[in-house]
Amino acid sequence: MDILFVDNHLLAARKPAGIATQPTFEEMAKQWVEKTYKKPGRAFLEPIHRLDKPVSGIVLFARTSKALSRLHAMMRERKIAKTYRAEVEGMVAKFQDTLEHYLVHDEFHARVSNAADPEAKKAILSYQVVERTKHTTILEITLHTGRYHQIRAQLSAIGHPILGDDKYGSRRGDSSLALEHTKMEFIHPVTLKILEIHSL
Repeated sequence: MDILFVDNHLLAARKPAGIATQPTFEEMAKQWVEKTYKKPGRAFLEPIHRLDKPVSGIVLFARTSKALSRLHAMMRERKIAKTYRAEVEGMVAKFQDTLEHYLVHDEFHARVSNAADPEAKKAILSYQVVERTKHTTILEITLHTGRYHQIRAQLSAIGHPILGDDKYGSRRGDSSLALEHTKMEFIHPVTLKILEIHSL
């Protein structure tokens, strides 16, 4: 396990691409806690959020029911800042921008729609260019909403699907999905100190 932060209330670990947050990665994290702290029985450990199976990066867990309820409230109130890094196909023209779309959650897929669609929910993210290669652009992305497949769908909608994301139009579906959850910043639910957790 690649442990990024741990105390009596929280655990943050880096999930590799290709495994599900639940149940697989959650079970791996529980086993790490039980072995490390020699806990009898099952450890209390609940993920605060999920990453898609092909996405790597930070997964935050609560180790107590108090931390769990407070972190869930913080997520609802958008008090947890989440940053991602993606490598997308093509040259993204704007150095930085904010994207707004309306997304509908279809079966295992997010579809771009419009504000008049009663099933659509507004999705907002901002990005800035980190690096440009010959055929791709590396972006740092800040989420302002937490919709299903939001980053993948929104970047595809502007003509720059994430490298390896054949579900959303990547022509290089033979490579792994180039998306990582790289940073979380929030106030610790118990100590009230500012926490900044990095995966890279």
